[in-house]
Amino acid sequence: MSKVVPGRYTAQMDDSFVVFHIGMRINRLWAVHKWLPVFMAMPRMIKELYINRELGFLDGSYHLSWRGVLLVQYWSSFEQLEKYARHGENHLKAWRDFNRSIGTDGTVGIFHETYLIPQGQYEAVYNNMPISGLAKAGMHVPAVGKKETAGRRLGLNREPAVPSPPNPKA
Repeated sequence: MSKVVPGRYTAQMDDSFVVFHIGMRINRLWAVHKWLPVFMAMPRMIKELYINRELGFLDGSYHLSWRGVLLVQYWSSFEQLEKYARHGENHLKAWRDFNRSIGTDGTVGIFHETYLIPQGQYEAVYNNMPISGLAKAGMHVPAVGKKETAGRRLGLNREPAVPSPPNPKA
């Protein structure tokens, strides 16, 4: 389990970046022979990305739900994400296998969403949390001063609605 960092922190990214959601949904629970291979392809792709950081993958996390899984990923650029999608060995194999064995039969759903985030057009806060999400993909910094409120993190002049407690001494 990740270590909790007491206090209020935010994420800092120096450039534009991409947030990519990719997931699957089990539509027919008893069709294990259909959805299990789709599920098992995901860890191979993530391992490939962590080993080959030059591909542009920054970090990611799994989120399980009743019928499926979602991976939230952070990428340096859309071009790098698209290049991996079109040329990554494990992704291409999974894509071909899905189209061949499932296609449009309805047993398993897959989806993705891509968000291009311009420099400075994001905000995040982590209060008494392990380093995760965007802060893990980028930098984990104290949410104080110009980074204290959501509005300030977005470059607006906003006062806190309630006083923020001071961060513990490191």
